[in-house]
This record gives sequence, structure tokens and C-alpha cells, in this order.
Amino acid sequence: MTRILYSLCGRDESRPFSPHCWKVSMALAHKGLDFIEKPVAFTEIPKLENGFSKTVPILKDGDHLVRDSFDIALYLEETYPDRPTLFGGEGGKVLARFVEGFSQMVVHPLLTRVAVKDIHDMLAETDQRYFRESREARLGRSLEEFSAGRDEALVHLVSQLEPVRFALKFHPYLGGDTPLFADYILFGALQWARVTTGLSLLPADHPVADWFERCLDLHQGMGRAVA
Repeated sequence: MTRILYSLCGRDESRPFSPHCWKVSMALAHKGLDFIEKPVAFTEIPKLENGFSKTVPILKDGDHLVRDSFDIALYLEETYPDRPTLFGGEGGKVLARFVEGFSQMVVHPLLTRVAVKDIHDMLAETDQRYFRESREARLGRSLEEFSAGRDEALVHLVSQLEPVRFALKFHPYLGGDTPLFADYILFGALQWARVTTGLSLLPADHPVADWFERCLDLHQGMGRAVA
């Protein structure tokens, strides 16, 4: 049975960058499930699978389609219970929801300021027009004006990651001694900025930077293979 993961890319299909798609790539690798990744451009997403979803990731597992990264993780956990767990029980699902909220409400807004202009610049011309119009309407200012606060956002990111620093004092991963989906959620956010900007987001000696390096090495270096 062929599994297909539809993800997001710019002009270069070899550099998928969506944080939500990275969560799913890591989750599939964690489960030891083979899949084919098919990165597509923003404006091509509505054409996928007869308009199944306006956003990626989309997982096609045989004839079954699933959208949304968290829903895909839940599907994988239920469908392949004999494979390594993504949650380690109900408590892990609650932890993952908390990390999802922290990532999307605290980390993503800062990384958007850091990466938004770089994302625009890596897109093909048609997608650049779509991205600029949609993001500037959402942000209420030009991409250039919004990204002017990049350096400030990077400083703020370090302070906002203090709860993660604290958690990593006790275990190498948010999931404990081994990673769980909670780790892949935050990893996806930082990988998004890494791939799109090429910046070092955190001081080299920061515990979260050490954790991120460990995550990049997981699953035969899946994350590190995309630069």
C-alpha cells in the first residue's frame, strides 16, 4: 500500500518547509511507515485529491485521506498501534495539545516575523502574489514592514522558550527519554524557520538548541537532510 504525504514547497521541491508537514513527516518516520512525500506550491493545494483540503499536510494512506497534522497523528496512532507510540497514552495526547497551543500561539507569531519575507522570496512568481496578498491582509502591513522586527523577535524567542528549557533539564525530550509527537510539534516550528531563513535561531549553548540538534538527527537525519 502506497502512502503519500502532500506537503508544501517553494520553487525548490527538495526543500519542503511547512511546520505542520514536518510534524507529519517525523511522525511517519517515528512509526516506521514508508511514504512518498509530494511537495506542492501554495496555489496547487486546492487541486489535490479533488479539493479535499485547502491546506497541507494531507496524508493519503491507501484510499483513506486525512488532513490536519494532529488528526493525522491520531489516525496513525489508532491505525498502527503495533508501531512505536506517538503519544504514550492519553497523557501524551494532552501534552501534545498543550505544546501545539504553545507553539501556535507563542512561537509561530515570532517565527512568522523572522521568516515571512524569506518564505515569499523562495516562492514562484504566482505563489509570491498569492502569499503577499493573503499575508499582508492578515498582518495589516507590508511583508517588509512586518519583518523589520526580525532581530527583536529572535531575542524574544529565546525568552519565550524558557518553559521548554526548564522541561529539558530533566529529560532529553519533551516526551521523556524518547521523543513523542509533542517534540515533533515544536520541532516543526523551528525547522520551518531553519529551512526558510538559514538562521541560527538560538545561541549554540542553549538547551533548546541542543534538543533541536538531537531532533535533526532522528530517523537517519531526516530533518538535517533538508537545508
